[in-house]
Amino acid sequence: MAEISENGAGRKDLPDDVVRNYVRGFGNEQKMLVVLKAQLYGGRWEPMLDDLRNRLDGKPYIFKLANRIKDDIQRIEEMRDFEAEHGVDLAQYVHLT
Repeated sequence: MAEISENGAGRKDLPDDVVRNYVRGFGNEQKMLVVLKAQLYGGRWEPMLDDLRNRLDGKPYIFKLANRIKDDIQRIEEMRDFEAEHGVDLAQYVHLT
């Protein structure tokens, strides 16, 4: 099993193959959310989650992502948790084809 260490900046040095295997399981919906996070929300999940939740609550929102808002929120929270746990940015691993 690959060893994970933490560098001086608090980022975990995770082997690329662990992240690539995680991303390999993504559907197009998850890939699109990662790309939108990088391009429209400054690489941050929270503003995107705020937009989705505001849309559900009938409040103003910035961007209409999809009709499956609850599903997108669940996907985002899972990917955000993976990024936080492993100290990576999935946008560096996702390429839409």
